[in-house]
Order: sequence, then C-alpha cells, then structure tokens
Amino acid sequence: MASIKRSNFFLYVSWVTAMIATFGSLYFSEVRGFEPCDMCWYQRILMYPLALILGVAAYHSDVKIKKYALPLSIIGVGTSLYHYSLQKFPSLATASPCSEGVPCNMQYINWFGFVTIPFLALVAFSFISVFLMLARKGE
Repeated sequence: MASIKRSNFFLYVSWVTAMIATFGSLYFSEVRGFEPCDMCWYQRILMYPLALILGVAAYHSDVKIKKYALPLSIIGVGTSLYHYSLQKFPSLATASPCSEGVPCNMQYINWFGFVTIPFLALVAFSFISVFLMLARKGE
C-alpha cells in the first residue's frame, strides 16, 4: 500500500514541476516581456500539455500515463539541450533553425553564468522524466 502512495507522489511531483515550468514560461513572456524564439516555442509545445495530462493522471492515480508523457519529456530534454547548446556554443548558431524573429542564441537571463531559460526547461524536463520513471505501475 505504501508503494502505491509512492507512485502517486512521483506523479504529483511531475505535475507540479510541469506547472512551475509552464507558469515560469508564461511569466517570462507575459510579465517580463521576453519574446520567445522558435526553439522556445517547441519547448512550450512539449511542456504545456504535460502540465494538463500529468495533472489529470495525478488526480486519478494513473501511472499508465507515463507511456504518453515520458516521450514528450524525453524529447523536451533533447530540445532544451540543443537550445542551450546554441546559446553556449556560438559556432552552432549557424545551423540554427531560427531564421526570423528572436535569435535562438539570445540569452534574456544568464544567472550565475550558466542558468538561462533553456537550461531551466532542461532541468524541468529532466526532473519530469526521472519522476515518471520512478512512478512504477502496480506498486
């Protein structure tokens, strides 16, 4: 019985992480006025549905959702890692998919010399992926 609660806990933490990332993203764009680049939009496309489906899964204690949510979060890890690389390694910017609007290598924030918005997304997607893997079916 305790392990069922453990799985629910990991689902809940995954959902809270997705909500914090979603609201953080909206804060940066709507309150601070930072216009998202193309790569930021791809990350939003992957994160925003996670906030909804993980919330429903946590409410219903449905660990089976991980077969749908885990691919989104793993793709999000890759997307965020690529975006972060574009910011930290300027030589990669020539291969960037961003051709119009805000350049993907622009850093609106750079806390401690390494924490940028794509880094925050990378951490959130990584946490969600790990928590979903820890949520085990049938426990």
